[in-house]
Amino acid sequence: MVHKYYDLVTSFYEFGWGESFHFASRWKGESLRESIKRHEHFLALQLALKPGMKVLDVGCGIGGPLREIARFSSASITGLNNNEFQISRGMELNRLAGLTKSCEFVKDDFMKMSFSDDTFDAVYAIEATCHAPDVVGCYKEIYRVLKPGQYFALDEWCLTDHYNPNNESHKKVKAEIELGAGLPDIKTNRQCLDALKLVGFEVIWEKDLASDSPIPWYLPLDTSQFSITSFRATAFGRFIVRTMVKILEFARIAPAGSNRVTSFLEKAADALKEGGRMGIFTPIYFFLVRKPLLDH
Repeated sequence: MVHKYYDLVTSFYEFGWGESFHFASRWKGESLRESIKRHEHFLALQLALKPGMKVLDVGCGIGGPLREIARFSSASITGLNNNEFQISRGMELNRLAGLTKSCEFVKDDFMKMSFSDDTFDAVYAIEATCHAPDVVGCYKEIYRVLKPGQYFALDEWCLTDHYNPNNESHKKVKAEIELGAGLPDIKTNRQCLDALKLVGFEVIWEKDLASDSPIPWYLPLDTSQFSITSFRATAFGRFIVRTMVKILEFARIAPAGSNRVTSFLEKAADALKEGGRMGIFTPIYFFLVRKPLLDH
């Protein structure tokens, strides 16, 4: 399901979000693009990345974060992705950025990686492991390929402590996010924390980075807000995009189904915004964990 989903929506994501398909906390006066870049630098600093380190980006998309982190840290980044379309696009963007020597892509499954044990000096995953059918199995694989004593930084999509599984409106928003984002099941932050501990990680610190963000993470999805950078998310912007896509699809410039994908993504964005507004969902629950020097 996820593979077909990303084939359809990758171009739409890049059009609306740029090369980095993720959210970030945001300061006042900071643009969306600036907040995303700052967050990627934050991850590099948390992992203490240095030149010569071999780093894995789990579920790397088209590689926006890995290129930014490689430029910032001078580390060598391997992006893991199971989608051929995204890898092809990412390789082209690496070439255009002049980063083919420090950035590479590997087509692989993060539930069963082909890497040897203890391969990487650091690992990070940005809003990717939420797609795992088994979060324990996914974290276990990351643990396996990480060298002892080294760190894993994780941004996870989570239900917050405010989520009530008996509240019908909460359940409805959760289901709509899962449908729109192609997710098997959204875990609570506690479930993710327990899974990390279960596979052997030592938890250094954890926090919902959205909890004290001066500007809500979901603001770019709010149709009532207008700015040049978030124009495509506004009601008028959406109307313009839908009209353009209809014309392009009719002229057979855009592939069949493009207009339906546009509508599908709009519904997903509305569900994410509602989950954020209600305080029951966060896409940036951060964990910094360490693989012990002595594997127990």
